[in-house]
Amino acid sequence: MPTLAVAKHLRSDFTVLEDVEAGLVLTGAEVKACKLGHVKLQGAYVSYENGSFWLKKAHISPYQLINQPGYDPTRPRQVLLKKKEVDYLRGRLDEGGLTILPENMYTTRRLVKLKLVLARGKKKYDKRADIKKRDVNRQIARALRQKV
Repeated sequence: MPTLAVAKHLRSDFTVLEDVEAGLVLTGAEVKACKLGHVKLQGAYVSYENGSFWLKKAHISPYQLINQPGYDPTRPRQVLLKKKEVDYLRGRLDEGGLTILPENMYTTRRLVKLKLVLARGKKKYDKRADIKKRDVNRQIARALRQKV
């Protein structure tokens, strides 16, 4: 299950509540570009339109060996989910204050998959508290290593 792309700062900017595995509708050239690692998930999000979920603002660079005039690297791409998952996620989004974001892109066998997370944005004071907590834990671990 090789990882193709990761949204690096997602966990520091959002509180993750749940995660879901989803498929993605891509062209052949986009699949080849993804497998070469030419994908950026920073700033990407998933929205619900016309009865299905769409991945927006994910940047997949054009595959260099195929000349594609007029190719849009940030075009919306359809996300493939089961009907129960679509209904559940739609209900959670309607509650408000939540968003669906892609955490990472990977392959299973020959398919390109996304790990989507249902998340709530963190406030600035939440981010500061997390940084402080991480620093304290790091200092404790360092002190324990020096005593041993």
